[in-house]
Amino acid sequence: MNITIYDVAREANVSMATVSRVVNGNPNVKPATRKKVLNTIERLGYRPNAVARGLASKKTTTVGAIIPDISSIFFAELARGIEDIATMYNYNIILSNSDQNKDKELHLINTMLEKQVDGIVFMGGKITEDHVNQFKSSPVPVALAATIDESQTVPSVNIDYEQAAYEAAFLLLEHGNEHPAFVSATEETEINTQKFNGYMRALKEKNVTVNEDLIIKGDYTYDSGMEALDQLMSLDKKPTSIFVASDEMALGVIHGAQDRGLKVPEDIEVFGFDNTRLATMVRPTLSTIVQPMYDIGAVAMRLLTKYMNKEEVSDQNIILPHRIIERNSTKSSKS
Repeated sequence: MNITIYDVAREANVSMATVSRVVNGNPNVKPATRKKVLNTIERLGYRPNAVARGLASKKTTTVGAIIPDISSIFFAELARGIEDIATMYNYNIILSNSDQNKDKELHLINTMLEKQVDGIVFMGGKITEDHVNQFKSSPVPVALAATIDESQTVPSVNIDYEQAAYEAAFLLLEHGNEHPAFVSATEETEINTQKFNGYMRALKEKNVTVNEDLIIKGDYTYDSGMEALDQLMSLDKKPTSIFVASDEMALGVIHGAQDRGLKVPEDIEVFGFDNTRLATMVRPTLSTIVQPMYDIGAVAMRLLTKYMNKEEVSDQNIILPHRIIERNSTKSSKS
């Protein structure tokens, strides 16, 4: 049987208001009474009803976090950043996987609101008009993490993806590679568009005529990296370097090259994007763009707490710094 606040009040011979004050840390309770109530709570095994308390205060101290796939190292780092800051500000997290499916994303947003969350951190793919309308009509604040709303109406935390991709492609060109290949992504999100634009800007700046055969689309998985390498190696003129839009696909590219007897970076240089733990697990270790996923999650959660607590927000669209880290999959390795 569930123990209620009424049971605690009766056993401790105090009012329910006194029990409530003790549970909520109100200082206006005599020490002896507080001790008696706490002892009774422990003896009966009473657990305050968070839903009931939320109805009374209009706050549940819970935040909904919607991400594509918690099993992915990439998204797990982001989730950890969200969780750590939520804990710091005494919020609990309800975490859901959306599989980056639009219908599921919209359904999960509604589900979170039905659960009376105080705010939502959202990470997804393409932010559509349906998403924006749902965010705008939400009774609680929403913050995007590593996700771009083209209308810039929803608060967000990202890096400059175009500049990061430009720097990666430019580095490969500086190494003397005539035309780096690019393993991009099939989904037409703003982030993927920015990465593509950065790659193209580097080629244009170096006066390289674009060869569409050297631009392959994958789905951010290891297998699609392997398949992309196979496609590139089937060309008459094979590339000597490949810029890959994610670390996981880059691992597929490296292993696909090694399966063919190619040496990385001697025969082909490979550059990734994200700097997940995978980058240091592969051999040779992967040169990559450092996208600070933990920090993006942490800053997005902090941004959300500001909106939930009605604090002043100076910038609702935050761009965090990125950097290049050169390892052993490119020729000018520094480590």
